[in-house]
Amino acid sequence: MLRPFTQVDVFPAAPYQGNALAVVLDGEGLSTEEMQRFARWTNLAETTFLLPPTTPEADYRVRIFTTVAELPFAGHPTLGSCHAWLEAGGKPAKDGEVVQECGAGLVRVRATENGLAFQAPPLVRSGPVEEELVERIAASLGIGPGDVVAAEWADNGAGWVGLLLADAESVLALRPGAVPHYVGVVGPYPEGSQSAFEVRAFLPRPESHLEDPVTGSLNASLAQWLLRTGRARAPYTVTQGSMIGHAGRIRIDGSAEEVWVGGAVVTSVTGRVEL
Repeated sequence: MLRPFTQVDVFPAAPYQGNALAVVLDGEGLSTEEMQRFARWTNLAETTFLLPPTTPEADYRVRIFTTVAELPFAGHPTLGSCHAWLEAGGKPAKDGEVVQECGAGLVRVRATENGLAFQAPPLVRSGPVEEELVERIAASLGIGPGDVVAAEWADNGAGWVGLLLADAESVLALRPGAVPHYVGVVGPYPEGSQSAFEVRAFLPRPESHLEDPVTGSLNASLAQWLLRTGRARAPYTVTQGSMIGHAGRIRIDGSAEEVWVGGAVVTSVTGRVEL
């Protein structure tokens, strides 16, 4: 069966320098195995399938797959799927706001002057990270535990551990090996810089995608941590992907209690796919 398909670029600061996402606009009738097989074939960080919602509160439902597993929530697939749904003629029930249903529940998405933005879902785990895990993560990044200014669970469904380093330069200097966990590393730029923070996301996927180009879910959870502890003031801009040939820009707005994560979304490919 031929199904409408689009591929979008999420959070780009320049053409084709954000994070690519494949979106199948009609996923009805596909099994989980068929969705996973197609996601493996696209070989992108994530592929999504749009479906009718199961609750009247939502405008549509999305299932999100990496090349190896389904995720309950992810940031750039949320914005990319919403963009594709709107571009295909989707009409939200509520003016100015789209409600997406996903494995993690309902996620609000709205249009801003910087592009679409989603409201960060609540963390499922926060608080201090075990010392032994911090040591293993630091070693996998080529640094010592003493180089870590702070570490905290920043898990909104993907399992992120957040590490704060002294500055953005230290984040850019990391030369990671195989990381033992989903790890997000953040470091501040000097006051007055164009971006407030540099972020890098490392994934424990030996088969591919060791470092994610631009990561909405991670930046959402890092923002909740940084704003709550007074280490950041919203609004601010994050740079990500610099060391792997990408130029991602994410805009953080709101407060620690209500974080909004936004950026540009651009359609790159449209057509139909046999599924």
